[in-house]
Amino acid sequence: MIISNIYKNIENSPLILFRILFGFLVAAESFGAILTGWVKRVFIETHFTFTFIGFEWLEILHGDIMYLYFIIMGLCGILIMLGAKYRFAIISFTFLWAGVYLAQKTAYNNHYYLLLVISFYMCFLPANKYKSFDAKWNPKIKSEVMPYWVSLLFIIQISIVYFFAAIAKFYPDWLDGTFTKNLLLGSTDIEFIKNIFSKKWFYLFIAYSGILFDLLIVPFLLFKRTRTIAFIASFIFHIFNAIVLQIGIFPFFALGFILFFYEPEAIRRLFFKKKKPVFIESFDKSHKSIVQYILIPFLIIQLLLPLRHHFIKGDVLITEEGHRLSWRMMLRQKSGYIQFKILDIDTKKTTSYYYNKNLSYKQVNALATKPDFIWQYCQRIKKEYEGKNISIFIDCKNSINRKPYRTLIDPKLDFAKAKWNYFSHNDWVLID
Repeated sequence: MIISNIYKNIENSPLILFRILFGFLVAAESFGAILTGWVKRVFIETHFTFTFIGFEWLEILHGDIMYLYFIIMGLCGILIMLGAKYRFAIISFTFLWAGVYLAQKTAYNNHYYLLLVISFYMCFLPANKYKSFDAKWNPKIKSEVMPYWVSLLFIIQISIVYFFAAIAKFYPDWLDGTFTKNLLLGSTDIEFIKNIFSKKWFYLFIAYSGILFDLLIVPFLLFKRTRTIAFIASFIFHIFNAIVLQIGIFPFFALGFILFFYEPEAIRRLFFKKKKPVFIESFDKSHKSIVQYILIPFLIIQLLLPLRHHFIKGDVLITEEGHRLSWRMMLRQKSGYIQFKILDIDTKKTTSYYYNKNLSYKQVNALATKPDFIWQYCQRIKKEYEGKNISIFIDCKNSINRKPYRTLIDPKLDFAKAKWNYFSHNDWVLID
């Protein structure tokens, strides 16, 4: 009975409004990346990008062509917002954004991943059946309803995001306010504001309100009595983050999910006043196969990915193994330094490798703190010395949340022979 109810039709006002907001944010993210210089810094001024391991072929996404690439994505966002050639636009954007996401991880952000996940979902949703050019051009597709599982999909996904974000905060440097203090003090140069941020009561308040918000926001949104309070709290929380942390579209993106917690009729009365109420009870099982064989398995993967670091030896804060795709958001500050020594085995001569010659400032910082970057960079060094018999040794130390530096990489290991382990701990990352 419960399974059948997810196919029951409800008003589609939340989905339609979300499509409009989603398209606008896609366009803002794409065009904004050009206007703020993000595309230039990441894809044009760099000699190369650090792709996700296994996607090195995506290094073709580099150079001035990326301006056109992002313009096309922005145009896709406008088409999505207008509901014009929606299916083509959303599928195109999903593939294009997947390319951007996998082609570089130096400027990694959790909302980049969330945008990819939601884009994937939107490919399967009937989001263009009302207030769209598609419905205007082809009145046969026009509809004022959607199956309940659409709202449920978004509710479950955002619940996963907030739950794992909360769980990740239960570690000493968050609980004693160390991280939030460092983060807040580094976010402004205004003395008056820095004075407030340095107060223990304030940075502890931010730390624990962050945990409580992540844990309680979904339950409070689910119940009508607490929904308004949850909405106000969510608005304040995300706008504060948008102003202080400057994290792009994520705060506004997160606010958009609230639409699916409200009764569709309330969204209709507020935003689509000319839309007729839906009184006829009906069911739509036309997407049953997609729900059962694509969306539910994908949600299960979403539940499993954030758990994987618990099965990998070592602390994910140190090793970074299992950090990405796990909703571990704004949790720590890492700094480090790194040196590469090249030993010519034939001549026994050792030289220092000057890695700054082909890396941007941000790439240098990532290289010094992320083991997968180090391994990938060593593959480039090997290609540079192709034909020569060399060994590569690394001196790398890291500090987490401004604590004392510790050795991250085994200095005795020859990285010319190091292997990358995709699914478990790499022993050359020191955990003791």
